[in-house]
Amino acid sequence: MREKVKCAHYLLIILKMSHSIKLEWELGDQKLEFGKYLTDHTVMLNENVSIDAGSSPDYGGSETNINPEQKLAAAVSSCFMMTFLALAAKMKWPVINYKDKAISYLGKNAEGRMFVNKIELNPAIVFEDNFNISDEEMKKMKERSHKYCFIANSLSKDVEIQIN
Repeated sequence: MREKVKCAHYLLIILKMSHSIKLEWELGDQKLEFGKYLTDHTVMLNENVSIDAGSSPDYGGSETNINPEQKLAAAVSSCFMMTFLALAAKMKWPVINYKDKAISYLGKNAEGRMFVNKIELNPAIVFEDNFNISDEEMKKMKERSHKYCFIANSLSKDVEIQIN
């Protein structure tokens, strides 16, 4: 949804979007005792797409389920890629393939609480034959992609985003 706002001599268009998920968890036959219950749950993106999720295997979760730390890394990686591709399209860079291996790291914040303190992105971008850009141009493009990534802009300044 768009909202138009007059500001001095300019007409600003403010986007108002929302995105929702549904989440379901059930205790089942277990008791809700610390460290003794399953965190497996389902995240439904829409009527047709659901994701099995749970805690990290480091905290007793299943390796077959996505965990919150992976979901956060995926969100940053995906947003960065889409921003990069939008900017590349505007600059007429002929990208034909994009891959990333994103890694999230946990640490403690100033209050001693656990948080994702770093997300490392490792994009590998392939262009059509004979298209070359300098390392400096690629560095600037990655910086711009990070600057305009909605998800990166939503994170605390304490979370380092490292783009290799």
